[in-house]
Amino acid sequence: MSDTPFGFGLPPEEPEDGDEGKKRNPGGGGQGSGGTPADPFGFGSGGGDNPFAAMFGSLNPNDLGAAFQQLGQMLSYEGGPVNWDMAKQIARQTVSQGTPDGTKDSSVGPVERTAVEEAVRLADLWLDGATSLPSGASTAVAWSRAEWVEATLPAWQQLVDPVAERVGLAMGDVLPEEMQAMAGPLIGMMRSMGGAMFGQQIGQAVGVLAGEVVGSTDIGLPLGPAGKAALLPLNVDALGKDLGVPKEEVRLYLALREAAHQRLFAHVPWLRSHLFGAVEGYARGIKVDTTKLEDVVGQFDPTHPEQLQEALQQGMFQPEDTAEQKAALARLETALALVEGWVDAVVHEAASSRLTSASALRETLRRRRASGGPAEQTFATLIGLQLRPRRLRDASRLWASLTDARGMDGRDALWEHPDMLPTATDLDDPDGFVHREQLDFTELDKMLGEAAGGKGTKLDKDLPEDTGSSGASGASGTDEARGTDEGDADK
Repeated sequence: MSDTPFGFGLPPEEPEDGDEGKKRNPGGGGQGSGGTPADPFGFGSGGGDNPFAAMFGSLNPNDLGAAFQQLGQMLSYEGGPVNWDMAKQIARQTVSQGTPDGTKDSSVGPVERTAVEEAVRLADLWLDGATSLPSGASTAVAWSRAEWVEATLPAWQQLVDPVAERVGLAMGDVLPEEMQAMAGPLIGMMRSMGGAMFGQQIGQAVGVLAGEVVGSTDIGLPLGPAGKAALLPLNVDALGKDLGVPKEEVRLYLALREAAHQRLFAHVPWLRSHLFGAVEGYARGIKVDTTKLEDVVGQFDPTHPEQLQEALQQGMFQPEDTAEQKAALARLETALALVEGWVDAVVHEAASSRLTSASALRETLRRRRASGGPAEQTFATLIGLQLRPRRLRDASRLWASLTDARGMDGRDALWEHPDMLPTATDLDDPDGFVHREQLDFTELDKMLGEAAGGKGTKLDKDLPEDTGSSGASGASGTDEARGTDEGDADK
């Protein structure tokens, strides 16, 4: 795995056969050595890699009317920083083209739907003995790839909009102040084009990711509607095809992971906002490479809008090398690792004595999360980071140790308050955390709730005079105080 966290500033990978590969494939398209498209998202600037080909077709006379109509829609877009209508359209088109192995999307039949429902139902029964958190899935659904796109776009919007908005504002800021009033129409057009370009890239990446994911929680975030445990039968079959494991066991193991995620997100009410807030907090510390953007603005030709596309694809984001940004990165990485580590530990406890292939499937899923897929690199370019729990194994070991030391109830009780959770430093010293006495925040939460309801006098009277922060060893902000750094990648 790369030592460069989250893939910042990584140029496109060179083909394995170097210059010889370039000679054989001067256009840069087609298939790589492993059967993987050399440019899986079609973001190149020329020939068949032209990103507008997906929208405009071959530009023959029969297509010109539709092409100009769609170009007009791009230029007239006045919504937010990302044209999400276009993102959905491109994602659906990408899904309809199928995956590189030739697998096409298809509607889920009643047999597959019933199999998913039964797998989730059985998974929930097994999880009852592995966690104190009750079932969080009110329904179990089997999605096609296109249905996954439709269901998860609202979550992608929440993730991507903050960064896209920074780029949109930067497009106006790079012009001298005295020119901004005169260049108003140009800036407006560029922002519309920027929204369209972001929309197209997000759409293509989501469409590709739809061919890889097996459920609604693959990246550790709740992408789908609350209470819906979802599996994609087509992708589940593709994942298990070469594992030598019965299809039913693969489906059941993945159902366990999906149902475990659902329990966590349903019964830890602050967790969703905590994770999305960590992503947004990190995004706020990313600065736009205005030098690159100035070059694009200075050379912008409205007849060649792909220039903006290429600039976005190459990446214009740089992490701020500040204590605040490092702390935000540590909080995000730790939060993702804790969620994925808890799911990993709980699912293993539930499955190890029941599924002969549990250990093999566990390792497969760990490696899959650690390496990611090609779509993750696109999101690294677009929002500045890869949503990957780099310390999944460390977190899983810590949760397992907590189970041994405090039991299932004691382990899961840590989710009652964010300040009770392990920090990045605790992942370095799991034994120290496991045997450390944890503070009970129940009374403090109760008093804070009463204060919010207008009963501040009780809070003032009951709290000690020197009360400041929570004082817990795992308190919010301790990552900054300790100057924590996540250290090595997932081992």
